[in-house]
Amino acid sequence: PDLSGYEKFGLGNVKYNISRIHVTAVEFPSASISLIPGTGIKLVIGNASLTIDMNWNIRTWMFKGSGRSTVYISKVSVTAVFSTPLDNTGHTSISLTSCQTTSGDIDIKLNGKN
Repeated sequence: PDLSGYEKFGLGNVKYNISRIHVTAVEFPSASISLIPGTGIKLVIGNASLTIDMNWNIRTWMFKGSGRSTVYISKVSVTAVFSTPLDNTGHTSISLTSCQTTSGDIDIKLNGKN
């Protein structure tokens, strides 16, 4: 979905709109799944990265600008634990028990005009 809103900065408001958000690349160079006896499944993803392209537009009382942007997020790590209990009918269900995520670097490239 598009993101838009207002933020207060110094002497005035900044109106922004971020649209046409597309994830253009995702890499999982290190991923593993393991069973945890009596609990469920553990998923570990290390050193992942993703690239996102989007349009941006900002407007203040003093200037306006718009353009295209690329965001590269790297060194992303995710550890998630899922429980896998049996439901009332004897079928296995799955539920997220815990999730921890960290990211290392974010590189933002803005292209645009005033």
